[in-house]
Amino acid sequence: MRKVLIAANWKMYKTPAEAKAFIDAFLPLVKDHTRDEIALFPSVTSLATVIAAAKGSNVSVGCQNIHFAEEGAYTGETSANMLTAIGGTHTLVGHSERRQYFAETDEIVNKKLHTALKHGLVPIVCVGEVLAQREGGKTEEVLRTQTVGAFVGITPETAKTIVIAYEPVWAIGTGKTATPEMAVEAHKIIRAEVAKLLGQPAADKMRILYGGSVKPDNASSLLNEVEIDGALVGGASLKPDSFAGIVQY
Repeated sequence: MRKVLIAANWKMYKTPAEAKAFIDAFLPLVKDHTRDEIALFPSVTSLATVIAAAKGSNVSVGCQNIHFAEEGAYTGETSANMLTAIGGTHTLVGHSERRQYFAETDEIVNKKLHTALKHGLVPIVCVGEVLAQREGGKTEEVLRTQTVGAFVGITPETAKTIVIAYEPVWAIGTGKTATPEMAVEAHKIIRAEVAKLLGQPAADKMRILYGGSVKPDNASSLLNEVEIDGALVGGASLKPDSFAGIVQY
C-alpha cells in the first residue's frame, strides 16, 4: 500500500510570524493523525521558523525549490545542503510556476531531482499540462515527455523516495478542478511511463499526488481514488482549518 501524502505549498505567502501562527493552530487539529503523511512547504524566509515549530510533530517541512548546484554564485537560490542543515526533509521540483515564470526545463528539473536525491531529500516532482495542451489533445504527450525528461539517469534503486505530483496547470488557482476520472486517467499515464522507465514494481510503489484546486469539499472524491496517492494543495492550505479539513478527508 502507498501511504497518502498531503502537502501544502504556501507559495509566496506568510511572514515567519504568520507561519508560526499557522503551525500553532494547525498541529492540534492533526496531532493524532497517522493515516497519512503531512508536509508543509513554506517560503524560504519561514523555513527555519516552521521547522522549529513543527519539531517532534507528525508534520514534515520542505522547500519549494532548490538549486541543482552544491554552492556557487547563484544569487537568490537555495542549495540542498542549506535546506538539510536546518532540518528540511522535502523539496518540490519543477512546479508549474517554476516552469512557467522561471523557464525551468525538463533538463533543469532532472538536475534538481538528482541533487535532491543525493542529499537524502524527498523530492516531489511536478508534471502537468496547460489548458491549450489539454484542449489540443496533447495531455498524454506532455505527461510522458515531462516524466521521461525528469527521470533521466534515475534507477529503480535511487527512485524509492521520489514522489510525483500531477498538476493540471489549467486547474491551479482557477477554481477549476479535474474530475476524479480525469485525474485518474492522467495518473495512469504517468504510472505507465514510470513502469517503462523503471519497471512495474517501482511504478507500483511510487506515489503520485494530485495538485489542482484541491479543497476540503472535493478532497474526499479525489483522494479515495486508488490511483491518487495524496494531494499537493495550494490556496486551500493557507488556513489551518481548511488544510486540516483536507488532511482529514
